[in-house]
Amino acid sequence: MKFTIFQETRRGARQYNQDRMCYSYSRDSLLMVVADGMGGHLHGEVAAQITVELMAELFQKKAKPVIQNPHQFLSDGFEKCHDAILNYAANHSLLETPRTTVVAAIIQDGMLYWAHVGDSRLYLVRDAKLVVRTKDHSKVQQMVDLGRLTEEEAERHPEKNKIYNCLGSMFPPDVEIGGKLPLIDGDTVLLCTDGLWGGVTQPELEQMLTGYPALYALPQLLDRAENRGGVHGDNLTGVAVNWHDEDDTSTELLSTHRLSDGEVTTRLDTLNAHKAIRGNKDISEADIEAAINEIQNAIKKYSK
Repeated sequence: MKFTIFQETRRGARQYNQDRMCYSYSRDSLLMVVADGMGGHLHGEVAAQITVELMAELFQKKAKPVIQNPHQFLSDGFEKCHDAILNYAANHSLLETPRTTVVAAIIQDGMLYWAHVGDSRLYLVRDAKLVVRTKDHSKVQQMVDLGRLTEEEAERHPEKNKIYNCLGSMFPPDVEIGGKLPLIDGDTVLLCTDGLWGGVTQPELEQMLTGYPALYALPQLLDRAENRGGVHGDNLTGVAVNWHDEDDTSTELLSTHRLSDGEVTTRLDTLNAHKAIRGNKDISEADIEAAINEIQNAIKKYSK
């Protein structure tokens, strides 16, 4: 496989960042995950952290060097993340279970597979045109589907970010499985949280993701969304990949051909104590360490 990939997250105007992201790839398969944690700090970001870390751990164990059934892998993985979050809440006797949205994609054999829960989105842009955009699991999207709102009205609706489907709720998540689409040279796939997609227009996404490589386009989109969010801006996160033909000889491309059958590379940030407690005196460094230990225990239990 040959591709370029870039990921970035920003706090926006919020006191702390509950978004999480990761990507992981073997010689013949690529996984991308974005999660948007909900619930009071520290718990919302722990739910998102469990999700991205557990999905990456499952991928590392099962990509040998491809995932045998990508859609089943994503669905089963989300279910395990949901159970791990509930287990974390039970162990801490939390009155409110931390929750998170999640969107994930796998690329292998030149095909794109995806699944999502909530309103974190996947976009596929080809030749400056939107080919795929996941539908939010929100009441506003339901109103659009029923013909009560137009897409334009939905984008301005004050309750567009209220969702009914997530990981960690009292109800099992309704995992929406995407399609199976072949990618062609120059395609761009973006996974992002609502802080990003809510601050840019579809034409801007189409233009930026077609006209520029991911490592330039994504920061530019984040800049626009962050500026427009102003003092009320949400966390913003995205993972973007540019797909390339195998015969492309550009030196800046990432090629997985050098990896062995069982080798996997992962880019994932763990909880950072200093960043997490900054500006929040109720969260101690010991709290962070305890959370990290709980996350690792959850991963060990549910990644089997």
